[in-house]
Amino acid sequence: MNRFILYWAVAGTCLLATQALAQLDLRQPVLAGLAAYDDSYTRPNAEESPSDQPEQHVPGQLLDVSCPRDSDPACGCEDASCGCGGGCGLLGDCCLGDAWTLKEYLSPCCDVNYGGWFEMGYYSDNERLSSAPSDGLAFRDFPDHLNLDQAWLYVEKVADANGCSADYGYRLDVMYGVDAQFAQAYGNPRALNGPNLGAWDASLDNGPYGWAMPQLYGEVANGDWSVKVGHFFTPVGYEVIPAPGNFFYSHTLTHVNTEPFTHTGVLGTYNGYDNFTPIVGWALGWDTGFEQLDGGNVYVGGFTTKMNDDVTFTYMNTIGNLGWRSGGEFGFTQHIVGVVNVSKDTVWVIQSDYLDSDGTPLDPTFHDTEGGVTNYLLYTINDCWQAGARVEWWKSNVPTGESTSFYDMTYGFHYWPTANVVIRPEIRYDWTPAEDAVGDDYNQLMFGIDAVVTF
Repeated sequence: MNRFILYWAVAGTCLLATQALAQLDLRQPVLAGLAAYDDSYTRPNAEESPSDQPEQHVPGQLLDVSCPRDSDPACGCEDASCGCGGGCGLLGDCCLGDAWTLKEYLSPCCDVNYGGWFEMGYYSDNERLSSAPSDGLAFRDFPDHLNLDQAWLYVEKVADANGCSADYGYRLDVMYGVDAQFAQAYGNPRALNGPNLGAWDASLDNGPYGWAMPQLYGEVANGDWSVKVGHFFTPVGYEVIPAPGNFFYSHTLTHVNTEPFTHTGVLGTYNGYDNFTPIVGWALGWDTGFEQLDGGNVYVGGFTTKMNDDVTFTYMNTIGNLGWRSGGEFGFTQHIVGVVNVSKDTVWVIQSDYLDSDGTPLDPTFHDTEGGVTNYLLYTINDCWQAGARVEWWKSNVPTGESTSFYDMTYGFHYWPTANVVIRPEIRYDWTPAEDAVGDDYNQLMFGIDAVVTF
């Protein structure tokens, strides 16, 4: 009970701090950047955000900010669709205009999209639970270096069925960087037994760097149904691997330890209901690439519903043999995400994850239980600046053999010098009451900053 009170006291502090920031003498523009997911991981253009009310952020979608609808020539904005609403300055209004895209420059066939991004960053210490350079226990496991985290390129054709006619599509993603090991199919046979082992992309490592092909799938759409077949990102959770899809540079313990990253299988989405979208699929366990480990055989599915204009709720499951994650035994997970528009500038996200499996990768006889709750509070200052806070509680019996609670708080900003570049500094503090059980240097303060350039 004390931990529960502590957690919500910290979350309440974040809320009060962010609301206090909103009272400063700053213009409060529309948070139009919670844009509908177009599977391209690029910043939406101003004219693609016609509503003055922010749209909900569904797990896996982009979190960016686009221009307001008003314009003030006194601020020096040449683009009438994107202006300063009154007042200029560092934390006043700004005009970014539209983002430049590779597709627009090269003008390919009209129904084929391609693009990508570069992400480079620095962080002072290992992100927890990592404790050694490149140990693979957290995304940020190669500290005190200027790293190329992601060099990403994608090609896609979106399946778009009109009326009774069917359509087909496809998607291919290729990336290089220190994040590659998490985007690889490390759930394949042999991949967990050492470096440079396993099939698909799990052997494409070069020290802390590597190559990955996290998505390769075909898609068929007919009427209200859309079905993916192949290798694709998981639909569960709030955080994602692609850098432009997250607010923070670092990742939560829940995302790294209690959620899958990719699947190989079939995933169907039905769009025939108003404000309710069911998702149903099957996969060869967690994080596999066209291979099956220990009989991996898992259901993946759930639903997303827009409860009203300001609240979106998502519930997802993975049920069955999770492959590497359950040691070939039965496992069950549930993932809940709620997104609330507190005001036109402030968004609150709450996420809950739970995992129960009959085994672990190292010990099929060990019963693994873990879960957590994460709160995000995101505030738009203007078109160029956003502020965010994240507080997480995560509990697991794997690191110590008995249930142990871990906590972390992260505070950060987004700054867009141009529409194609975002800079994300953050400060994160991790701690646990069981510090002696997991290492006497677990509690730490970490600083990180990265830049993402989209094209």
